[in-house]
Amino acid sequence: MLMLTVTVMAPPGRAASVAAAPAQGFRFHIVTGDDSVQTRRIADDLYRRLAPLAASFRTELAQRRRLVYIAIGPAALRDAASRDDDSVVIAAFTASQVVQAVAGANGHRGHGVITAVYAEPAPADQLRLIELLYRRPVRVAFVAGADSAHLKLVLREARPALEMADMAAGEDINRILNRIAPADVLLAMPDSGVYNADTIRNILLSTYRHKQGVIGFSADMVKAGALATTYSEVEDIDIQVAEMALAFASTGTLPAPQFPRYFRTIVNDGVARSLDLDVSAAARALTRRPPVAVN
Repeated sequence: MLMLTVTVMAPPGRAASVAAAPAQGFRFHIVTGDDSVQTRRIADDLYRRLAPLAASFRTELAQRRRLVYIAIGPAALRDAASRDDDSVVIAAFTASQVVQAVAGANGHRGHGVITAVYAEPAPADQLRLIELLYRRPVRVAFVAGADSAHLKLVLREARPALEMADMAAGEDINRILNRIAPADVLLAMPDSGVYNADTIRNILLSTYRHKQGVIGFSADMVKAGALATTYSEVEDIDIQVAEMALAFASTGTLPAPQFPRYFRTIVNDGVARSLDLDVSAAARALTRRPPVAVN
């Protein structure tokens, strides 16, 4: 049996949350950028899921890279990507824009060596949620800032009729909202230049007045006034990360970066009523759960 090492690498000067003794074979290092309660929860859950995988690894594989960093959050990703060793990196809880930027900035240590489970919901799942909520043809708008412009191609392929509005740095959000006012739905994706503490309330109030539904990118955004979203819990992401780690150790091939595979749906019923939407059971039940055997 191929032995497995799982260690947690905390930031300098901070204690690691869990660690296992060194062993020969594949080594999985969980790299953290802080020691917050949330990060420790993620690391502990990942450790629990990674440790038993050793029994599934094939010993005859001759892949060169046998050290895998699991990077929790953007700071940990940058740390792991900067290390001068023969390893691969699986990033989690980091937005796709950051993952792609780090991979692109690290040359041979980037694309093909860095993969990820992105932090934001899968655009295809969000668009499917819109179909189930409205059950009729609707105009969907997407506001692209610097942090989300890379998603335009993905969204255009998924929905060719999607209406795009580019937002330049420093541009007044009200001008953008007026531009997309004819749309029925605003599809929001994480972008600090568009959705931030200074703009989110204005966006939600403006779309509410225009009777536009907002498909948010987190459960908290729905609770604040967005119509609905698909979202993934910590354990959903951790299971997918463990699946990617197992795939690499079993085949020698690092899976491509992925949007969250496992998710559930949350709907703001008050907002739905204000939009005269009768939310179907199918919309509420839109979910994808991991195989029981993974838990």
